[in-house]
Amino acid sequence: MAQPINHEFDIRGVNHLALVCKDMAKTVEFYRDVLGMPLVKTLDLPNGMGQHFFFDIGNGDSLAFFWFPNSPAAAPGVAAPAQLPGGGDIRSAHGSMNHIAFNVPAERFDEYVEKLKAKGIKTGPVLNHDNSPNQVSPEMTDDVFVRSIYFWDPDGVMLEFASWTHSGFTAQDVAHEAVDAEGRKSRPVVFKAESRPLETAK
Repeated sequence: MAQPINHEFDIRGVNHLALVCKDMAKTVEFYRDVLGMPLVKTLDLPNGMGQHFFFDIGNGDSLAFFWFPNSPAAAPGVAAPAQLPGGGDIRSAHGSMNHIAFNVPAERFDEYVEKLKAKGIKTGPVLNHDNSPNQVSPEMTDDVFVRSIYFWDPDGVMLEFASWTHSGFTAQDVAHEAVDAEGRKSRPVVFKAESRPLETAK
């Protein structure tokens, strides 16, 4: 599968994504002990500022958490979505992080859905994303390009297990004009691809 190449900066994926948690012990219990992500670096911040912990999420990428004393409370529907996809309103505020999707092998997707449920994690429905008018298929078809299952972490961060199920994006996959702040179509967007292999889940 080919992917577009960035000729401006040699960006190599995500180094880390930093989130804020309410309880670092519960965060470690969930990400390390339930999801199995190795805890690879821990920091007590200077001057009692809090803590900063890093979990390995594969491919050399990390998911990091800050814990700050007296942080503002969570604001579902503002800082994060209030509902999982398939269950209600998934909007969140400008500048917020809506969700993070972890890439999982397509051939193990169904197994992982059952494993999440066996661990007591409440999930949304499995979504087979396709190009149909409602963009979800009740079953796997040749048009499905990614499969998803969504769930929450202890702080209400929306997480997703996602599996690519197609052989590559083409110009037909970039077929919509971007809208401006008022929702007006602004300018055409152009697909630019060059031949560089994209690592997919095996």
